Amino acid sequence: MGQPESREAQQPQLPPGQRLQRGWPVTHYGPVPRFRSDRWEFRVFGATAEQGKHTWTHDEFTALPYTTVVADLHCVTKFSMLDAEWGGVLARTVAEAAPPAGHVTHVMVWAEYGFSSNLRLSDFLDERTVFATHKDGELLTAEHGFPLRLIVPHLYAWKGPKWVRGIEYMTADRRGFWEERGYHNVGDPWREQRYSYQEEPGDGPGL
Repeated sequence: MGQPESREAQQPQLPPGQRLQRGWPVTHYGPVPRFRSDRWEFRVFGATAEQGKHTWTHDEFTALPYTTVVADLHCVTKFSMLDAEWGGVLARTVAEAAPPAGHVTHVMVWAEYGFSSNLRLSDFLDERTVFATHKDGELLTAEHGFPLRLIVPHLYAWKGPKWVRGIEYMTADRRGFWEERGYHNVGDPWREQRYSYQEEPGDGPGL
């Protein structure tokens, strides 16, 4: 009997323009926020199905069902980490607990210091999108996003902010922090969607 195909034979490991990274560099804009568990709150607001706001304390959020996802991370700065194990709460779990209204199309992910990143609802609800608290079985460090960062494996890593504090359901798309500063509105690494000048009709607001 023949041997099963390797992952390399099944598909390319790295998106175009990426290089393999053995470690995990620290990349972020601005200072590392100080975590205070007694003041931390995760919010879901905007166009919710119940037309209200949902909140969790840190203890309540970390008590939600824990799931692990093995997935790559592709940074727009051109490094990629392969097959990391991310542990945390699936975005789908959050959406089930605090569902969006039927006409929601996009989500804005909000993080510390007003940082934001927009996602299509379908990307947010992908089966591997996870609010990560752990990597490879260990708690995230503060520099890597503790207590919570979003991992969206099929998009560039800036689409999954560190230090996430909540999500806003939206009925129309609008750009987040980096998208307003020239990054691509979608951010698919396999299509090398790095910058806004590459956008095509349908990729962003007003296009």
